[in-house]
Amino acid sequence: MAENKVKKASTRDGFGEGLVELGKENKNIVVLSADLTDSTRAAWFKEQFPDRFFGLGVAEQDMFGAAAGFALMGKIPFACTFGVFASGRAWDQIRVSIAYMNLNVKIAGTHGGISVGPDGATHQAVEEIALMRIIPNMTVIVPCDALEARRATIEAARIKGPVYLRLGRSGVPVVTKPEDSFKIGQANTLKEGKDLSIIACGQMVSEALKASEELAGEGIKARVINLHTPKPIDRDAIIKAAFETGAIVTAEEHTIMGGMGSAVAEVVVESCPVPIKMVGVQNRFGVSGEPDELFKHFGLTAGDIVKASKEVLKMKK
Repeated sequence: MAENKVKKASTRDGFGEGLVELGKENKNIVVLSADLTDSTRAAWFKEQFPDRFFGLGVAEQDMFGAAAGFALMGKIPFACTFGVFASGRAWDQIRVSIAYMNLNVKIAGTHGGISVGPDGATHQAVEEIALMRIIPNMTVIVPCDALEARRATIEAARIKGPVYLRLGRSGVPVVTKPEDSFKIGQANTLKEGKDLSIIACGQMVSEALKASEELAGEGIKARVINLHTPKPIDRDAIIKAAFETGAIVTAEEHTIMGGMGSAVAEVVVESCPVPIKMVGVQNRFGVSGEPDELFKHFGLTAGDIVKASKEVLKMKK
């Protein structure tokens, strides 16, 4: 997968495209923004449907309260802000006003992970998968590329209940195809393998695919699974991978504490215990830097997945 030949686009762009598509097909779709309309791509919806767009200013808590009100009136609100603000600043409003009542609110948390880059630790959300998946009734989706983000946005509007969409700022390789299937709660196997399974979400899916190619060059056949929905998690796909390959590496642009890797481990330890290594942020805050530099700094590259794969294979033996 030569990177210079792979098209790149951000998942927030896919979200913006999905919003516009939804706006055309469903008049109950409304969009709320907390003064980050351009950055979250909510501006694309605003341009075409200004009467269904609501700017709440720098008031995230108020925005989610308003979103709850729209849901109670039968609308399908998409509330948009940076993931660090949704999961941190407004967590109480999301928990009590939205999830507790199982309201049909869709939350778009953009600029997730360290790939925000120069914005630094205060804006690099590396905890929000954990913070959102522990809330009852909440669905958590982490698309791997722009095409999948568009599909995820559309599917999020078609299910009932609160949904958290974790989206990124920087361009990532487009590894899915327009015709690929997407079903919330159903993982996609992108590459078969019998020696170990690499389970990834978000931008780490493309790194997992690169790692699998490097491993293949050494005679190691790695299964690659795109776990785009950490919650509800695809238990069947994980148990099948554990049983058939006997070793698992998880990869996420997120802390290893309570994130997607932890969710996978919860399934494995209960149903089919096998060795697991987790590639992710190691109990640290982010730092400023360019995305590629930060991926190397935090050990989130294909090479780091290869290293973890070899370690877990030793544990398997």
